[in-house]
Amino acid sequence: MNGAAEPTILSIVLPCYNEQESIAEAYKQLTTVLSGLHLPFEIIFVDDGSRDDTPRLLAELHAKDPRVKVICLSRNFGHQIALSAGLEHACGQAVVFMDADLQDPPEVVATMVQRWNEGWDVVYGTRIEREGEGWFKLSAAKLFYRVINSISQIPIPLDTGDFRLMDRKVVDALLTLPERDRFLRGMVSWVGFSQTAVTFRRAPRAGGATKYPFWKSLRLATDGILSFSIVPLRIATILGLTVSFASMMGVIIALVTRLFTRHWVTGWTSLFLAILFLGGVQLVCLGIFGEYLGRIYGETKHRPLYVVRERLGFQTTVPRASRPSAVGQSE
Repeated sequence: MNGAAEPTILSIVLPCYNEQESIAEAYKQLTTVLSGLHLPFEIIFVDDGSRDDTPRLLAELHAKDPRVKVICLSRNFGHQIALSAGLEHACGQAVVFMDADLQDPPEVVATMVQRWNEGWDVVYGTRIEREGEGWFKLSAAKLFYRVINSISQIPIPLDTGDFRLMDRKVVDALLTLPERDRFLRGMVSWVGFSQTAVTFRRAPRAGGATKYPFWKSLRLATDGILSFSIVPLRIATILGLTVSFASMMGVIIALVTRLFTRHWVTGWTSLFLAILFLGGVQLVCLGIFGEYLGRIYGETKHRPLYVVRERLGFQTTVPRASRPSAVGQSE
């Protein structure tokens, strides 16, 4: 025996933003499930600029249990960036993404590990029921997954969030993808490898309010569509061609009417509506072009994905990333 520490087999990454009501219970349930697996594990909490007692509670958990590691970001960078930060710091042979609000049941992790041991590289959780969510959010989520699958060249599993287990080779592949407007569930589908699903019932939040209101959900949906499809650009082209053709036909009809009949196209109402229609189509197309152009502009600045204010429990300040993130403090 040389006293060397056991290599970490399983890393659990949990992004946190104002989750003071859920932290303790999430830790309790997770450690109960993970201890039953008899595998060396680490739990990585990523504090995404919380304004409540979340950082203090995480520091207390780390002081009590060294298997708990903490990354405190300098501000709120967003859920997908927080997950990416945890991914870059995780050292396990398998990495699990899950939310700290206990909507992703910890006991499902045991099933995911079992599937991983059977040889699957990615095991993702598919929601068959979502308790505590309104009809509008449920309908919008179902519509989104079906729309993005209809226009994307990469199939993304239906009704599946970020709750998943990934083998180390999948994690290493993800770490080579540098884009800033991240849609991780789509990126995991893009890298490939063998993937399978486990079904679960998504529970209500353990406490606090949702951190994904309508506008954040819309932004995530936009990132997913624009990151994995150029169909919106093709739609803009088709709209332009259609309007141009309709305009040419209108001009021909107006000339024929004027030259070969005694009638003339009169009235300002039709002209007014035509101008509004053409102007609306142009603005929509400019908006689509602007979304893609804005993403190109963001990529060209080459800023790090996030800035770390403090790290607890990590032996090094250099994350496992192809593009280095800002260096913070470590314990």
